[in-house]
Amino acid sequence: MGNGREMKRLQYAMVGGAAGSFIGPIHRMAVRMDDLADLVAGCFSRDPSANAATGAKCAVAPERVYPDWRSLIEAERGKIDFLSVVTPNDSHYEIAKAALESGMDVVCEKPLSLSLDEAEELSRISAENGRFLAIPFTYSGFPMVKLARDLAAKGELGTICKVVLEYQQGSFRKIDFTKPLDKRNAWKMNPARSGRSCVVADIGVHAFHLVEYVTGLETDMILADLSSYAPGNALDDDASVLMRLKPANSAGTVPAVVPKASIVISKIATGEENGVRLRVYGDKASLFWNQEAPNYLSVKYPFGPEKTYKRKAPYIAEESEACNRASRIPAGHHEGFIEAFANIYDEFCASVQDRQPHDFPGPREGVRTMRFVEAALKSNAAGNVWERV
Repeated sequence: MGNGREMKRLQYAMVGGAAGSFIGPIHRMAVRMDDLADLVAGCFSRDPSANAATGAKCAVAPERVYPDWRSLIEAERGKIDFLSVVTPNDSHYEIAKAALESGMDVVCEKPLSLSLDEAEELSRISAENGRFLAIPFTYSGFPMVKLARDLAAKGELGTICKVVLEYQQGSFRKIDFTKPLDKRNAWKMNPARSGRSCVVADIGVHAFHLVEYVTGLETDMILADLSSYAPGNALDDDASVLMRLKPANSAGTVPAVVPKASIVISKIATGEENGVRLRVYGDKASLFWNQEAPNYLSVKYPFGPEKTYKRKAPYIAEESEACNRASRIPAGHHEGFIEAFANIYDEFCASVQDRQPHDFPGPREGVRTMRFVEAALKSNAAGNVWERV
């Protein structure tokens, strides 16, 4: 049972995510959390010993541990319910493309691809083949983020005027750049594997998606200032982005009041851990959510007391069924990152079974985030000018 839905147990395969990696085990834990699916096949690493060891650790039959992703897709076509792609950025496109074309539903790590053209092609292929494609922008899986979205949609904030979002990490301040980088960081600083951006493509896409997901608005134009402070890093590790927003599907119509946003994203914010902090200001009220205290959402009013909504409190279902459904345990028993990841898998697996769209980031979000990455790079290269997304 995934968040109150009756579902049969699925079977899936994974490409990447060998033991010792970060994101692969997160995916596996998220799938296991609600007993959604069994991992039955995989190609976990190019290294044969690491590949075999991870397969054994995950109880995958040796004959279904494949030496490369191409042989996995060929052999498992029609046998598995979906494929999870948790490799570095440079292989997302070709693996997801082959899997979608073979008739598989796919969960693909962000960013969806190295370029906007590739993202748009994957969106087209998924539609033409009737396949679901999910990109796990984790923060939209948090229950209180869903509450924030639903409060904004119901007009609790009034007309949204301004959004401020921080995504501050100090992870690059923990690295000794005089020594060889560990494998978790080395590929992120290699343009051949990471693409033309590090911080914008890695965590900036989360920030961009969170702004649009909560407000229901779309980004029209951005102005980006990218920096590289860490010694030896050829790619951006810090960025400040101004955004002009517009109503979704507005077809170029300019609203009377143009809502604006600012995003600050960094991997060199000394002492920060994973500081995702969202503020949305409307003309009636504002809200605040902090990922490091994720079970609470604050709403402030100009002429009334501040409200603090608590995850899974008795009143939550009336405010947001999506928030209530995304919560597993009683209020005061904290849920966090892996549970949010599991919520995205819950919604995706529901779509795999009933072939209907559910509440998870898909091809549209994959394309829009790549539009954001390319616009940010273009804006910065042109001397910090406004670019359309």
